[in-house]
Amino acid sequence: MDIEKIFTVAAPREKVWDFVTSAEQVATCIPGVEEVQVTEPGKYKGLMTIKVGPIKASVKADVQELERRAPEFAAYGIQGEEGGRASRLTADARLLLKPLEPNLTEVTFSSHVVIVGRLGKFAGGVMTKLADSMSEEFVTAFRARLEPPSAAAPAAAPAAPGIWNRLLAFLRRLFGRS
Repeated sequence: MDIEKIFTVAAPREKVWDFVTSAEQVATCIPGVEEVQVTEPGKYKGLMTIKVGPIKASVKADVQELERRAPEFAAYGIQGEEGGRASRLTADARLLLKPLEPNLTEVTFSSHVVIVGRLGKFAGGVMTKLADSMSEEFVTAFRARLEPPSAAAPAAAPAAPGIWNRLLAFLRRLFGRS
């Protein structure tokens, strides 16, 4: 499964870089992340809970920074496993930051994810819809942490879902529908 998300943040590129390359800070924006631990510079462990239809899985993941060109590019390798090896995932993720204006940064995130096991059975449309929903939640939380309150106006953040869409997304995750 390939995931790509491009969005803007009303903040200078250096501020976005500092935030997004801090595992502890960026983890607060990722839906389902329960814990993150820095094991050494550029290496992290984390625990994430994912609900796909009737399946709820806790995935332990190891993340390793593969490349870093501050303040514009980072690449990561991710390996995760659900307890008992019921599901395994591997992912390559890339992050690119491009300044558009002094206080406006374009963020491009792309990832190639391979999931095998019981979660892999849902790798078609259900997982793609889940990834899209989680991406929207991430962007909303990310902007909330980095942008000044006045930048949260609808004109500055057209891709962020409204309260109704966030409520629907929450209910769908709660009841396992996409």
